[in-house]
Amino acid sequence: MFTSLYTRIGALALVVVLALASLAWLLSDAAHRTGSSFRWVIHSATIIETTDEALGDLREAESGQRGFVLTHDLAYARTFDERIKSAATNMARVVALTADNPVQHARTREIARLMAERTIALRRPLDLGRAGDFAGARTFVASGRGRELMDAITVRTQSFLDEERALQTVRVEAAERRLTRSKRLSLAGASIVAILLLLACTLLIRSIRRPLAAMMQAMTELGRGQKARIADGMGSREFTLLARGYNAMADRLEQAVVEQATSEQQLQIANTDLHSQGEALRERNEVIELLGGMAHRMQAARTDDELAQIIRVFVPRVLPGLGGALYAHNNSRNLLVPIAHWGGLTLNLDGFPPDECWALRRGRSHCVVEPGADIVCGHVCADALYHCEPLLAGGEVMGVLYLRGRVPAESRFRLTVLTENIASALVNHQLQRSLREQTIRDPLTGLFNRRYMEEALALEIPRSSRSGQPLSLVMCDVDHFKRFNDEFGHDAGDAVLQAVSAEMRNRFRDGDVVCRYGGEEFTIIAPGTDATALLSRVEQVRLAIAELNIRAGGQRLGATSMSFGIATWSNTMDCDGTSPIKAADAALYEAKRSGRNCAKVSLVEPQQAAA
Repeated sequence: MFTSLYTRIGALALVVVLALASLAWLLSDAAHRTGSSFRWVIHSATIIETTDEALGDLREAESGQRGFVLTHDLAYARTFDERIKSAATNMARVVALTADNPVQHARTREIARLMAERTIALRRPLDLGRAGDFAGARTFVASGRGRELMDAITVRTQSFLDEERALQTVRVEAAERRLTRSKRLSLAGASIVAILLLLACTLLIRSIRRPLAAMMQAMTELGRGQKARIADGMGSREFTLLARGYNAMADRLEQAVVEQATSEQQLQIANTDLHSQGEALRERNEVIELLGGMAHRMQAARTDDELAQIIRVFVPRVLPGLGGALYAHNNSRNLLVPIAHWGGLTLNLDGFPPDECWALRRGRSHCVVEPGADIVCGHVCADALYHCEPLLAGGEVMGVLYLRGRVPAESRFRLTVLTENIASALVNHQLQRSLREQTIRDPLTGLFNRRYMEEALALEIPRSSRSGQPLSLVMCDVDHFKRFNDEFGHDAGDAVLQAVSAEMRNRFRDGDVVCRYGGEEFTIIAPGTDATALLSRVEQVRLAIAELNIRAGGQRLGATSMSFGIATWSNTMDCDGTSPIKAADAALYEAKRSGRNCAKVSLVEPQQAAA
């Protein structure tokens, strides 16, 4: 029945498991009872702590109320409502926690009722004080009603806490008794299980020692190179099968030793190839990681200088030892201008026409690796060794990458990925610039729109405040603009707006921000200029617009004039820009009332403008 080692182990394990299960059940029951006792102890501690917190919050609320009534300082009453709410919440929690104890539950409900009355009594002087009647508040406090309530609350709370502490003591003693019984039970059960385990281990060791020693001896002899085998009759079915398996393994091992010599040479060759491929893969992964970092930074670049800085930092790391430059088309696409250069290269900053580069002509790489080996581009010295790589994205030529020197064959992969990343970055950069212009420009006049005006004003006002330099604002509009739309149509109105916009853009300084505010209204932000100095420039613009001869649809539209209102920002005004806009708008309204076609300076005081 017990010829199998599994059967012997199973029988012994069953005995041990039954003993452990019995011990576990007994310990679990004891732990459950002990845990229940300790939970009641914690329950009492929670009730005591919460009651103390509720009483403390009520006293702090009373102290804040008295401090406010005596000192008239509202700071004492700021936490009153919070303390009252906390006291009520904690007391409500105590009432809920004592639901299992009818006597204590009745006491907590009485305390809660008294605390509610005390809260009403505390609020009355506080409301009188907030209304300014501090004499009435002191009279109410001096009446003594609040003190009587507080004393009653204190007495009942103390009685309640004494009873709860006594109950907690009884529960602690019961929990300790149960814990002691659990310890004794665990020690006795552990001793019994230990004896059973010791007996089981002794029987198993006797069944395993002899066959294991025979197997160890055979394995030792096999390790020394001897031909060792294990005989049958190992005392159990499992060890007998293991011995047969060992003998078969020893036979196959002898055969494998013979085949090992043949395979070692093949393995060495494969290992050499794998190492070479691993080095190439590691180098390529490093390049891809470096190019990935470069691509992320180029996609995040917002200005040409940022893009040039990224190119100067990363390209020498991708292609070490090669100086070069990056050229891109200008806005007219008639020249390739340098964006960035590195490696001590000296460039013609004026750029060169696209026809001078053979890489751009052919739409593919063009290089000269030996003097006289190929045609030299017009933008390169005659005896130079170089490589030109066109930058293509979406079928469009974005520029050219010029590298001075020979590009090694192993760097071709780097060059290909590098040019793809740079071309994509140039496309993204152009799209971002175009989208930026679309969001800040008025499509009809080409001036900045109102959104950009508000952003610029929000930047210029803090700058003027820090530097002390003046900042002026002009609000203007076209006089009788409705007449152009009514008599000649909306196309004529658009022509008038375009003409006056062009005149203002040409007449104001480069540092001034000329915006279309909306409709026929325009705004000019003039940093570093006060209203008096700006008035003469505005007069020149006004006279120039009055002399315009605007035509639309083959007919003359008649005289055109504009009215202007000028205001200067002051530190007493709001920093959000609304005050100078309102002041300039008021001056514009004054110009309209004065007959139009004139400029007025705001006479509104800064405080009035801020209001």
